Amino acid sequence: MRSKNLSNHPPDPPGPAASAPKRETWPHGPPRRFDIVAARTPGATAALSRLRRRYGNWEADQADAVIALGGDGFLLETLHRTLDQANPHPLPVFGMNLGSVGFLLNDYGEDDLPGRIAKSMAVTLHPLRMVATRGNGERVEALAINEVSLLRETRQAAKLRVRVNDIERLPELVCDGALVSTPAGSTAYNFSAHGPIVPLNAGILALTPISAFRPRRWRGALLPHTARIGFDVLEGAKRPVSAVADHVEVREVERVEIMEDRGIALTILFDPELTLEERILKEQFQP
Repeated sequence: MRSKNLSNHPPDPPGPAASAPKRETWPHGPPRRFDIVAARTPGATAALSRLRRRYGNWEADQADAVIALGGDGFLLETLHRTLDQANPHPLPVFGMNLGSVGFLLNDYGEDDLPGRIAKSMAVTLHPLRMVATRGNGERVEALAINEVSLLRETRQAAKLRVRVNDIERLPELVCDGALVSTPAGSTAYNFSAHGPIVPLNAGILALTPISAFRPRRWRGALLPHTARIGFDVLEGAKRPVSAVADHVEVREVERVEIMEDRGIALTILFDPELTLEERILKEQFQP
């Protein structure tokens, strides 16, 4: 058996849910040194050049914060890149939308970024840790900020056994797949799969089926963030299933274990007039 570990942080004992960091965001004064990064799109790369000329650019180990230019997908990539194996509190990330939806980003603007970021509101996110075991015994670990999803690989529906805290809750779920979402990710794939939007401070994870065929009436479950969620793939040779943690995909899995990793704290910065908590609340009242 060989193991591929994409993050070496062991999970800490779960604690209460929180949306604000316990430490002061700027303990050494207003932020002035930024690591500015951008998606590989014409608009984002042009903005990158302008902002670097205006504010300079610092390496991550010398910067106060990361400024990410792009869409939601690029922001997630940036958050993953900020993970430092020796630092459980990576650099905070202030995203500006130069993509499409921009749910996790602020409006783009070039003026007084130090002052704007100094006034920003910090939200701390704890990712999900996925441990996926393949049929050949290989174990792959990865982190997910939005969700961990299991998806059928062929035309055959997937058959999954669902466990919560090592107790079997569904002996057989016939479906296109299933996912476990964080509150921050609950407005993304989870919501598209008809899962619930979860308030940021609820201390809850959403377990949502994707196109469930049997049991036909099962619509998923809301679980405490301390829950350990397990999936066993039934008839895997005939009905292969992949597991995806944000952008990391593992093919032909046999078993997947998921739990929140509170040993890692990722910080996103938002303009005070529209914090992530307000965005999630507002999303529930969209027509």
